Amino acid sequence: MKRRTFLAASSLMLTTAVPRLGAAADWPERPIRMVIGYPPGGSTDVGGRLLAEQLSSRLGQQIVVENRPGASGTIGAASVVRAEPDGYTLLLAASPEVSIALSTMSLSYDPRRDLKPVSTVGTVPFLLVVNPSVPAKTLAEFIAYARANPGKLNYSSFGENTSNHMGGELFKRIARIEAAHVPYKGSGPSIADVIAGHIDYTLDTPPAVQEHVKAGKLRALAVALPSRLPSLPNVPTFAEAGLPDFSGGTWWGLLAPAKTPDAVVARLNREVNAILQMPEVRQRYASLGAVVQGSSPEAFGRYIDAEITKWSELARQMAPAAKR
Repeated sequence: MKRRTFLAASSLMLTTAVPRLGAAADWPERPIRMVIGYPPGGSTDVGGRLLAEQLSSRLGQQIVVENRPGASGTIGAASVVRAEPDGYTLLLAASPEVSIALSTMSLSYDPRRDLKPVSTVGTVPFLLVVNPSVPAKTLAEFIAYARANPGKLNYSSFGENTSNHMGGELFKRIARIEAAHVPYKGSGPSIADVIAGHIDYTLDTPPAVQEHVKAGKLRALAVALPSRLPSLPNVPTFAEAGLPDFSGGTWWGLLAPAKTPDAVVARLNREVNAILQMPEVRQRYASLGAVVQGSSPEAFGRYIDAEITKWSELARQMAPAAKR
């Protein structure tokens, strides 16, 4: 009797294990949802949609981009954490919801525990852009104007405790200026109000602002890179403009719910890294001002750990400024 019971239990274990292995081997069999925690039109959305387009082609299944903005990208990230870990829900993340929010917000998830790294995608620097009505044509003129009018200027961000909020506070400290912070639910709405003149300036990425700069709707004063952007060759670096101590930007990466099968993550990693080596894709990202940067899942995990440490230290240093 015991032998029959053991054999029956063993048979059940095998039959329940086989579909899981088969599911990973056959993946993907239906469309995949890619969540982006920011509104359409921002840099993370633009970069994510470019990746989704290429992944759709290589995987033979549609990648459906779902924008779930709010709370510095954490609403979208939390929805991915709660999703079935079956490879059909992914997160195209930026630094705020993965590496910053853990030390600046109360979260329902821990990105190190609840999300599985797939690959980095790229990095993007910040540009300091102003509404053309601001009476400053250079960074030096802007800083002089801000110092002469303390508290008169305001700046926008993707949201509280996001990368450009923290960068904005860092810029204020280094430049020794005062300006009010106005948070938005993503880059798109933030930029729209800078263009409309409701906001004086912001720090944002080339994918989100460079076309507006070229069209004369925004004026770019400096870029946080060691050398100038090929797409905006007339915009000086912060060092060239007289503020060498300032640097800032964000990164993009692909993650999945923590218990997503390793075989699925490995397949995604291979495809993402192959995509990022394609000359036409590299050119498209470069035209956006982004630097592509693939990695292994393990290397991405180590990078996230280092980023969390960096931002937690900066958050402690900047806490008094961030509360203003």
